[in-house]
Amino acid sequence: MSRCYGWRNQPCRPVKGLQVHRKAPGLVDAQALVVSAAGMLSPPQGPHRACSCPTSIKATPSIKSDQSSSRQQEEGPSTLQAQPDGKSLIRDVTDDKVAHLVLFLLLKYRTKEPITKTEMLNSVIKDYKDNFPVIFSEASECMQLVFGIDVKEVDPVGHSYVLVTALGLTYDGMLNDFQSMPKTGLLINILGVIFLEGDCAPEEVIWEVLGVMGVRAGSEHFIYGEPRKLITQDWVQEGYLEYRQVPDSDPTCYEFLWGPRAHAETSKMKVLEFLAKGNDIIPNAFLIWYKEAVRHEGKG
Repeated sequence: MSRCYGWRNQPCRPVKGLQVHRKAPGLVDAQALVVSAAGMLSPPQGPHRACSCPTSIKATPSIKSDQSSSRQQEEGPSTLQAQPDGKSLIRDVTDDKVAHLVLFLLLKYRTKEPITKTEMLNSVIKDYKDNFPVIFSEASECMQLVFGIDVKEVDPVGHSYVLVTALGLTYDGMLNDFQSMPKTGLLINILGVIFLEGDCAPEEVIWEVLGVMGVRAGSEHFIYGEPRKLITQDWVQEGYLEYRQVPDSDPTCYEFLWGPRAHAETSKMKVLEFLAKGNDIIPNAFLIWYKEAVRHEGKG
């Protein structure tokens, strides 16, 4: 019988609080926003870009206007009721700008260059300067939740920012090619699942949670690539994860724990805060794990 033990010396099993994390609405919504940015990062392949995810297809206001005019001529004035209202158009434009700003920030992260508010306004925001606070906030949240990259202000007067890996982690899993993207966000989610499972998580639980994010073994993910080698080999070799066979398990099964580098670079509280942000709740809503994180902070 498969068993593993965490900080309470209790058998590892799906826990009630994990149900909140498995839904991960903040993360899933953020992923949907950056699908189009992922497509832009891929080099063109013929007349279409490499990424053709359905959620990246979005009618622009001008297309909607043309389509509405055409239908109005064919069907008469009653079709005006079907036109999107002003709020919908603003939301479409905002989402488009968020995706473009995420792309711009990713390019800056690749080159390790700082970025200023002026650059973002002139290169991306342009005629929508009044919407900058909302666009910048949503793009920064996408960078953190999806890619595990923090946008940190280093000059409040000049509004200058740097892009760094989140939670103190130092390895982003990027390869030396143009299409590779930061994978720290995936690592943080795995560390979070391990923590919520009592400091060790059965492999099947890890894959179940990642499946909600669209990350599956043997399947290429538009951000994280094929994840099995990354999770069971690369991050193990880097010291972020421990991947071990469960003793006396029949059939043979495996479990994940935090590796020594994860313990050295980050903390349970930081990971819990990340999960809470992704679920739009406060960290102490995970009461049992919040208490454990506080206890762990006191030992640090």
